[in-house]
Amino acid sequence: MSVEYVLKKTSSHPVVRIDYRASLNDEQYAAVTAKPGPILVIAGAGSGKTRTLTYRVAYLIENGVEPENILLLTFTNKASREMLERVGNLLPHDISRIWGGTFHSVANRLLRRHANALGFGSDFTILDRDDTQDLAVAALKATGLDPKDKSLPKGAVLLEIFGLAANTEKSITSVVGENYPYFHGIVTQIEAIHRIFRDRKRADNVMDYDDLLVYALQLLRDHEDIRKFYQEQFQHILVDEYQDTNKIQADFIDLLAAFHHQVMAVGDDAQSIYSWRGANFENVLTFPQRFPGTREVRIETNYRSTPEILTLANYAIAANTRQFPKNLHSTRPADKFSKPALICLQDANQQAAFICQRIEELQEEGIELNEIAILYRAHFHSMEVQMEMTRRQMPFELLSGLRFFEQAHVKDVAAFLKFAVNPRDELAFKRISGLMPGVGERTADKLWQKLAGGATFASLEPPARAAAPWKQWVETHAQISADDLRGRASEQILVVIDAIYQDYMKTKFPNFQSRLEDLGQLRAFAQNFERTEDFLAQLALMTNVDGGPRQDRHLASQPCIRLSTVHQAKGLEWKIVFVIMLCDGLFPAQRSMETLEGEEEERRLFYVAVTRACDELYLTYPMTRASASFEDRWQEPSRFVSFPRGMVNEWKIKAEPPAWS
Repeated sequence: MSVEYVLKKTSSHPVVRIDYRASLNDEQYAAVTAKPGPILVIAGAGSGKTRTLTYRVAYLIENGVEPENILLLTFTNKASREMLERVGNLLPHDISRIWGGTFHSVANRLLRRHANALGFGSDFTILDRDDTQDLAVAALKATGLDPKDKSLPKGAVLLEIFGLAANTEKSITSVVGENYPYFHGIVTQIEAIHRIFRDRKRADNVMDYDDLLVYALQLLRDHEDIRKFYQEQFQHILVDEYQDTNKIQADFIDLLAAFHHQVMAVGDDAQSIYSWRGANFENVLTFPQRFPGTREVRIETNYRSTPEILTLANYAIAANTRQFPKNLHSTRPADKFSKPALICLQDANQQAAFICQRIEELQEEGIELNEIAILYRAHFHSMEVQMEMTRRQMPFELLSGLRFFEQAHVKDVAAFLKFAVNPRDELAFKRISGLMPGVGERTADKLWQKLAGGATFASLEPPARAAAPWKQWVETHAQISADDLRGRASEQILVVIDAIYQDYMKTKFPNFQSRLEDLGQLRAFAQNFERTEDFLAQLALMTNVDGGPRQDRHLASQPCIRLSTVHQAKGLEWKIVFVIMLCDGLFPAQRSMETLEGEEEERRLFYVAVTRACDELYLTYPMTRASASFEDRWQEPSRFVSFPRGMVNEWKIKAEPPAWS
């Protein structure tokens, strides 16, 4: 006979002392004080999401929930620390027993306790990115394949494939078919590499970053006693940025909450923009179906933006068919002079000139440079702006990576042209040599010494495994050095891409397509020069002039304009925001326009962009833009900037007449 005995709590928690009514608005209060059960909080941009989660944790503790019975899942350690610090400031309790952290840190904590159940030791080590990549290459070698085979993906690309498969819980075959179709012919080899990669990690008692979630979920699925223990322990699960969860993270939450269903998922479906890295938009949409009886709470009061900016944002996102309807409203007064500006420019260069001139005027009005951001869909969209700011010596910082002309793929392609123009350019020769399989620094130096000693380029003998690509380089070098192409930098770049570099990028870089787009824009830029020498000189000047991006941490604290992709800007805000290159095919991106799902994610991306602005929003698009096809291509305005009359101020741009007119 079994007897169930209830142990009464003897908590020393004081009675509720926080005045939640005074500290929260009505929407936040409804979420914070909601009765136990599944709760989906749709927290719009700038609505105080962190504040809501913080007060919810405090509310649970003040109402008798023990800290160790709370699981708080976030996407960054910084977010977790910030929330827990705020809870600590609100309550006179020891909150160290709260299980708070990123999905991966919580998974690591579980596995440290129970790794033995999966055949690992509890002292397993976690591989960093470089070590994981090295192990992937070792697995490739173990299959008998040649790691220098240029048709095979390099370590970084293998990790992207393996990671996407883990986080979406899909097979390697599915991931390759959907995301890397150019590897379709070798998918069997990639699967073999993955099996060896997985088995070696287990044999070495190591895990990579993705394994933490994979094995934590396996632990809960395969071991009922462990699963029940944590299902009973975590009586309240709170999840931040729920719209960014991937398949494995959602399954992890669902399994832990299967016993009590007390989950508070906080996020904004309108800001789900990371499907390309595995985030699953369906998680937030299907939450009420997976947790019957879900209470939906909308937090729509925005403390960031003007009413005019929010009116535009609400209108833009309303076109999406699959969403939780919401209507952001501002706490700030309306101002007819603060309507967003829609500006049509002649071309990308005029767009850059307008932005720089307007920023200079804003400075005169008292706006600090670090209160201004320029946002774009893809990194190459910022090229003309970077050039114009460099010319004007305007300080800027890139949040989205290296400046355009300093990126590895741009410098690689430029090296081919440099060596064609100047066969005595040792650095260009060695940079290209380093792209060849089996050619390291010492081998490249030996080859250069022979060339400098009088040997012809065609007579050089690289290592055997580099013979084929080296021969292709010799032929390409001859082609771009010939009279019919000499001086025509744009066509020379195309030859290099088609003959050598495109295949290299596919196997070397996980973001192959975006880098190919960069090189297409480099070709367009090269059309402005009559001689290759002038083009290369301009590239050198663009990477050496003062006033460029501030990558140094100390310098980055100084006032400067922020340039960023919208993806990198999520969660940030500025007084003044320019959203640029708003043309169909650019923003939204061409490939995304092919499906309804893709277009709706692009519209969410636009929504994220415009809601970064606090005071002033400028939406710009060029009528024409130079393309790699040797012509200025006519641009259609983005489908996202078709607004009702009166919602925006349309600025008409005209060039200043010459002084003598």
